[in-house]
Amino acid sequence: MPEGTHRILDSRSLSTGHRRLAELLRPGQAVLDVGCGTGAITRDIAAAVAPGGRVVGLDSNAALLEDARRRHGHLPGLFFTRASVHRLPFRAAFDLVNASRVLQWLADPRDALRAMMAATRPGGRVVALDYNHGKIAWEPAPPPSMQVFYAAFLRWRATAGMDNAIADHLAALCAEVGLADIVVTSQMEATRRDDPDFAVHMGLWAEVAATRGFQMVADGAITEPQRRAAETEWRAWLEKDALSQRLYLLSVEGTKPH
Repeated sequence: MPEGTHRILDSRSLSTGHRRLAELLRPGQAVLDVGCGTGAITRDIAAAVAPGGRVVGLDSNAALLEDARRRHGHLPGLFFTRASVHRLPFRAAFDLVNASRVLQWLADPRDALRAMMAATRPGGRVVALDYNHGKIAWEPAPPPSMQVFYAAFLRWRATAGMDNAIADHLAALCAEVGLADIVVTSQMEATRRDDPDFAVHMGLWAEVAATRGFQMVADGAITEPQRRAAETEWRAWLEKDALSQRLYLLSVEGTKPH
């Protein structure tokens, strides 16, 4: 993960970042949070399943996990471990296995869902939250430099095998791996200028340009001047002209058959 990613991850919470998951949690549950990052949402999961619950935050990035342990490792019932989502070191161990905004980064999300299902107890739930990046909406239109950057971002992801519309494909993927009783819940994230957290949510794309953007430059998807212009002009647009943003997210859950 590029430098600065933690700023995006730390801005999230369970109540604002995964509302459907918050509804599903109960005291005493065992939960695996796949792709936990810095643990901002994982910490809230642990609070929701207390007392008596157990939560494992899992990520493949050592630096993010170190940050998570430093910030939240003292909380009772909360543990962090390093592993790949494709090779989860658990079998039928959790009541609920969650992946928030993780499958969008994988070339083989179906394989990851199978691993998540294997880590879930019979009768337990697998939950995935993710985007359709093609359905984002800004008002008014952002600066041309960001439009260029965002189009390059989608091409860069697609070239690497990532599904830009994975939110709309999650239900079918869950059915393919054998999950039952699939439920799809809209989790659209809308923010307007008069919202107190407007700058945090709208600042996301400046952070993407300042983090993922360097990977895109290294991969030849965009030039450094284009990346820099997108970041700088987005911040200026955000301060003066931006009115709203709507991110398209769906939460999809299924039950592991007995």
